[in-house]
Parts: sequence; structure tokens; C-alpha cells
Amino acid sequence: MDRPLPAPTLPGTDAGASRPAEGGLWPVLQSHLRDYGMLLSLVVIMGFFQVMTDGTLMQPLNLTNLVLQNSYIVIMALGMLLVIVAGHIDLSVGSVCGFIGALAAVLIVEQAWSPLAASVLCLAVGGLIGAAQGLFVARFRIPSFIVTLAGMLVFKGLALALLQGQSVGPFPEEFQRLASGFIPDPLAVDGGLRSGTLLIGAVAAGVMMVSALRTRQQQARWGMRTEPLALCAVRLAVFSGLLLYFCALMASYKGLPNVLVVMTALVLAFDFLTTRTVTGRRLYALGGNEKAARLSGIHTERLTFMTFVTMGVLAALAGLVFAARLNTATPKAGLGFELDVIAACFIGGASASGGVGKVMGAVIGAFIMGVMNNGMSIMGVGIDYQQVIKGLVLLAAVFLDVWQKNR
Repeated sequence: MDRPLPAPTLPGTDAGASRPAEGGLWPVLQSHLRDYGMLLSLVVIMGFFQVMTDGTLMQPLNLTNLVLQNSYIVIMALGMLLVIVAGHIDLSVGSVCGFIGALAAVLIVEQAWSPLAASVLCLAVGGLIGAAQGLFVARFRIPSFIVTLAGMLVFKGLALALLQGQSVGPFPEEFQRLASGFIPDPLAVDGGLRSGTLLIGAVAAGVMMVSALRTRQQQARWGMRTEPLALCAVRLAVFSGLLLYFCALMASYKGLPNVLVVMTALVLAFDFLTTRTVTGRRLYALGGNEKAARLSGIHTERLTFMTFVTMGVLAALAGLVFAARLNTATPKAGLGFELDVIAACFIGGASASGGVGKVMGAVIGAFIMGVMNNGMSIMGVGIDYQQVIKGLVLLAAVFLDVWQKNR
């Protein structure tokens, strides 16, 4: 007599029967090889330049400059990541960044607009620029390489026309605070540590630990392979220690820059968008296979259009930050920025074929480029050899991505 088959159980209903055990160390490391590799690369590069510069790299003043110098690259890398994940490219971001800085200078310095009103208008113009380019790409199906290459030429020329070939500045102090100001610290003592910065770091480390443990708990509840608890604890301890060390260094100087707060908020928002929302999942589906995504009911044209709009707004914000940091708008502003931004995304794990990439990877890639620029400048390496080294690093990152896929 045949026995009846047991009833199927849903994930999470029977801890002993349906929930798998923790994943082994090697499978977890394999599944996160690129993420851990990028972090390890950043730590190794920072350690190398810390030794080669006799400790100058990690001094509080230089660390603050490192954040300020790379803030606009990180901001644009967030938008570029979305564009690359969607299967496109944007070569115009550097020119748009310079054009928006020139527009802000004309409005604030020459036309006496308030910095707030001028900034809002500049962000809106950036969105319109992204919308125009996105319309050509999404609706008229013109390759993004061609559209944004044309945009690079157009907005570089418009920036020259606005500035009439001359630098315009300086900006009011209120506008400069966007890039060179620091958040107020009521707990600071004259000539001592800024305790408020340390408190913010401790709270951020606590939130990071709670969030990671909750994510691990949810994965276990739904029957997913989880990271071994020991590895999770070590990872969180290392990250928390690095975060507290960074905040301690910043607290010994002037505290946290305003632009770092803006950058952190954007990173968290885009990480949530790409990992926790339906729009984010649809974006990866679009980059993975546009035809399949369209057949599954995704509005691919609208998604592509909004991706370029987002890129335009972030390029405008980066233009404002860069102009505020220089305290002037120059005709050459933004020159070559698109190369650093695209390189940051590819070094951070984004795939040239689309559908692959993480926000934190792009941020790490941006800081790898920034640390290399800063460290080589301190060491006295010429700009010619700096370009050669950065090009080789980019080529190596793309080679590893292709090699890993072919495996």
C-alpha cells in the first residue's frame, strides 16, 4: 500500500525541515568575492600610500581634503551606476557639471540671485538636460553613446559661452558652505575633540550592526543561505572599528563636512532604491535583458528616461559642489570628470553589458580612484604617469569582470 506524500512546507514554517543551515565560509566568500575584493583593495591601497607618504595620507587635514575632492565624483557615480546597470552610458556628465557651475556663477555672482534660488534652478536645469538626453535614448532609440557624446560637446560649448572664456567668482560664503562648511557640533570644545562627531559615528555604527543582523535574520526566516555568524560578527566589528576610527580622525580636525552628510544621505537612498524597491529590481531586469523586461510588462522607455533624468540632477548637484569648493567657475571645470566617474563604476563591479552593479561598489571604486590620485600627488608622481596608472587599473578591473563571467 502506497503511503501518502508529506505535505509541502513553506519557508520559515518549519525551522528544522525547511530552513537551510548557515552557508559555509568558502561558498559565502565565493558569492561575495567581488565585494570583499573591492574592500580589500581599498584597504591595501590606503595602507600602501599611508606608508609611502610617511603617514600623510591619513592625517585629519588630508582625510578631509580627500572627502571634499571626491564628493562630486561619488555623487555622479551614483547616477552613472543606474545608467550603466540599465545598459547605457553617459559621456556628458563632466560637461553638464561644468555648465551648471557656470550657470550658478552667472546667476549668483553677476545677476545677484540668492544661492538657494539659483541652486534650485540649476538642479531643475540638470533634470531637463537629463530628460532631453533620455528622450533621445528611450523614445527615438538613438544609442546613448552618441547622444551623450553630442551632449558633451554641446554643454562644454555652452559653458564657454556663458563664461565668455573667463573665470567668474568668488561666490558668497553662504554658497561656499555647501562644499567647504562643516556641520555644527554643540558638544565641541575649543581646541579639543568634537564629541558630536564621535557620537554620530557611534550611532551610525550601531545602526549598521542592527541593520545587518536584521537582514541576516530575514534571510534565515525565508530559507536563504546566510553568512556564518562568526564571519558576520568579524565583518561588522571591522567595519564599525573603521567607521569609529574615521570619525575620530575627523573629530580631531573640524568634524564632518556638510558635503559628506549630503553624500551619505544620497548613498543610503540609492542603496535602498536598488536593493529594496520594485523599481530597482526592474532596473536590473532592464539591463540584463531589455526585450524580456519589456515582454514581462516593464515600461522600459519610462525607466530609461527616468534614469537619465536622475543622472542629470546628480550631475547638476556635483557641478554646484565643485563650483562651491573652487569658489569660482572656470571654462575648464568638469574636464575629464566623466572618465573618473565611469572608471569608479567599473572598478566597483559594474558590468559594461548592464544588469550588474552595486551602489557601495561604485562608492568604493570612486574612493579607490580618489586615494590613488591623492597618494600619487603627495608622492610627487606626475600627472602623465597618474593617467597611465589609472588606465591600467580600469583595464584590470574590466578584465577581471569578463574573466569571472567566462568562468
